Amino acid sequence: MQTPPPRLADLLREAAARIGREDAEPLLQHALGRDRAWLFAHADELVEAATAARFRELVERRAAGEPVAYLTGRRGFWTLDLEVGPTTLIPRPETELLVELALARLDPEAPARVADLGTGSGAIALAIACERPAAAVVATDISGPALAVAVRNARRLGIGNVWFRRGSWERALGRDRFDLIVSNPPYIAEGDPHLGQGDLRFEPPAALASGADGLDAIRAIAALAPRHLVPGGWLLLEHGWEQGAAVRALLAQAGLVEVGTARDLEGRERASLGRMPG
Repeated sequence: MQTPPPRLADLLREAAARIGREDAEPLLQHALGRDRAWLFAHADELVEAATAARFRELVERRAAGEPVAYLTGRRGFWTLDLEVGPTTLIPRPETELLVELALARLDPEAPARVADLGTGSGAIALAIACERPAAAVVATDISGPALAVAVRNARRLGIGNVWFRRGSWERALGRDRFDLIVSNPPYIAEGDPHLGQGDLRFEPPAALASGADGLDAIRAIAALAPRHLVPGGWLLLEHGWEQGAAVRALLAQAGLVEVGTARDLEGRERASLGRMPG
């Protein structure tokens, strides 16, 4: 006798018991191709066997540790719905602080040149470009596959004031100078036990770890700032919550002024910044 198809509510309850409702809901939305409101409006609807099987496979993969963002291929950031994948870092809410700090330093009406170093999925660059259409944003990444994701996001979202360049931190900038440089670089220490936990196990290692103390990339970016910022231009960097003092010292050593650190919503030091004199 054939097993009857499950009710949507029962399928969701079964998955929530295994991986939690917070993860189960977006996976079910993805399997069905529906939004959250539709799920609640059709709780008693029967789910086709093939769709239920596809959803249960996603649940098992999540239970094994795969990030929801990679399973659905999507992650929301700022006001944007972004494509993400195993070649890109998963954008996180705390990184929106960098966007806020950048927008506060960019006149909404005035042209400006902005660089986003290590753009990954393009999250920071696209959010800034969307909010500041007069700005010309250069997004760089050493990873060709990651840059391809960022390009697809820009095209799908119709954001045309972003240009993409492949290369390491300074090489991709050439001789250009910018009004603002922003970056969420790798800043975890190599060998840190957190790299073997949670979603980090599945994200690209080169986008996470940087040297014995996690500061190698930040050192490189701070050192290039004087050559690539116009007088009065700003450098904004995300970093670990215990790295604020070290990053401020690197910015000051590079000759930046008005050096400071902003805290995230949990009160942790999350982003440091400095301005070129002039």
